[in-house]
Amino acid sequence: MRHRKAGRKLRRTSEQQVALMRSLASSLIERGSIETTEAKAKELRPYVEKLITKAKTGTLHSRRLAGREIHKREVADKLFADVGPMFATRQGGYTRILKTGHRKGDGAEMARIELIGTQAGKAPEAKTAKPANAAKPAKAEKAEKAEKAEKSKAVAGSKK
Repeated sequence: MRHRKAGRKLRRTSEQQVALMRSLASSLIERGSIETTEAKAKELRPYVEKLITKAKTGTLHSRRLAGREIHKREVADKLFADVGPMFATRQGGYTRILKTGHRKGDGAEMARIELIGTQAGKAPEAKTAKPANAAKPAKAEKAEKAEKAEKSKAVAGSKK
């Protein structure tokens, strides 16, 4: 009997289900957004949100608990250094699922799951100061050349 057995099997054994969730969670935290099947995205959402809630506290105990689920050290560090503080004031709802249509090969319903604070699946990056004057002179030079060309055409046309 299947009483009180929540969640989807996703046609996998229990060990494979655990491995799949760990892998998808690592990819989501690392990239900020992933595209997968809708069923996997719906299973992944509560799994990742619990990890992010642990990361918000930032204690050694919560790091060790998250370390059980995320085996890549770099991803765990990113979870606690970047993702946890990003959602420090938010009370849940850290991810969003967007349906993206059907997969071409088998028609499976696909979805993009992403962290809320990221722009179109891109992790927030530190903005670098770009020289504002570098692009403007090039445009000004092109405009001057265009004006000179128009004047020379006008002069040539008036001589005829």
